[in-house]
Amino acid sequence: MQFDLILPGVSHIPGLMPWSHHLGAEGFRQVLAVADELRYGAVLISEHLGMPYGEVPRLGPFWHEPLSLMAFAAAWTRRIRVDHTVLVAPYHHPLRLAKTLATIDLLSGGRVNVSVGVGHAEQEFAAMGVPFRERGALTDEILAALDTLWTADEPEHHGKYFEIAGLALEPRPVQKPRPPIHVGGNSKPALRRAARFDGWQPNPTNFTIEEIPPLYDYLRAQPEFAGKADSFDLTWLKQPVGVRLPSGFADATPAQLRSYREQLLDAYCGRYVDVGITRTVANAPGISSLPEYLDFLRWFDAEVGSASHS
Repeated sequence: MQFDLILPGVSHIPGLMPWSHHLGAEGFRQVLAVADELRYGAVLISEHLGMPYGEVPRLGPFWHEPLSLMAFAAAWTRRIRVDHTVLVAPYHHPLRLAKTLATIDLLSGGRVNVSVGVGHAEQEFAAMGVPFRERGALTDEILAALDTLWTADEPEHHGKYFEIAGLALEPRPVQKPRPPIHVGGNSKPALRRAARFDGWQPNPTNFTIEEIPPLYDYLRAQPEFAGKADSFDLTWLKQPVGVRLPSGFADATPAQLRSYREQLLDAYCGRYVDVGITRTVANAPGISSLPEYLDFLRWFDAEVGSASHS
């Protein structure tokens, strides 16, 4: 099991980790430095370009631009991978996206993952001039174009939405033939899309782990999945149900921490593995400050990450 981190402070969701809403560049650097020293696999960054007014009470208006923050994270680390949860593909022209991600991959020494979804906020699409009802077809074409732009000697893409020809494109990604592509979403089109690439990230996660197997069975039944059983990633972003620290991390007794550790390991090494999950996130319980969060990262790596990797 690989444990990733959703970078705190990327968004200021009301009531969620309010301590992280005050993080600036130095706070991000501290989180990235500790994560990079330990066994965490990737740092994940979300995307919203603007927040519809009706969603502000739930999600807040503050969201960092993901590609900029991805480059920042790559520059301040040496080992950990940089990823999304998720990048909204239809917001990005494939030529610019290919150039940006290839540059980050080159300068990071090949540490980019590309996790994409189709998006859901109609007002964002309207502001971008992107047809909301065609977001699935747009995503398919963008992914196809990225593959061509990163791998062909003289890349050309001729599609419904994009026409790219007569252009040399360098740098190329360090990773060959290209960075791993993971697809978010839970619909059948999203599952078919994921089967063509390297991983699936259920998103949104407004359902239980028990509902994953039939969706995953459908994905694995697609012809494009053939030969990927040992390399395909399934990333689940939710904490195990019912596993909690009653008083938060800083106030937990040694006995409570031992119990919490055993419950986490039972879930991660049991049901998560049975379902086929290969990546999940370390969700910090009841954290109230940056120093406490960094202490949690160290504790989780030593007590949970080490055991699940053994």
